[in-house]
Amino acid sequence: MKDRNSNSHHILNTSANLLGLCFIVLTSRNILQMKAASLIDEFTAFAIFSFMFSCILSFMSMRSKTELGLKYEKFADILFFIGLFSLFVTAVLITFNIID
Repeated sequence: MKDRNSNSHHILNTSANLLGLCFIVLTSRNILQMKAASLIDEFTAFAIFSFMFSCILSFMSMRSKTELGLKYEKFADILFFIGLFSLFVTAVLITFNIID
């Protein structure tokens, strides 16, 4: 049987790393003065919020001693996937913006 809160530490670590990557994307866009593609900013900001809430929920899951911790972990996992998808869309938009 799967151990309680077994994925929380993986979600927390990976979400925190991808959160930093999202901040690098936003910062580099501002430094390069790429003002045209605002969708990139919006998807990146959405990924930032998804990863941040995923970090918070996975931390709460690790600290929880009740069954509520499993719900935190499940919701953190869902938010992590949403953040990954948003980061994927951001990468596609950046790629097509560079090609054009």
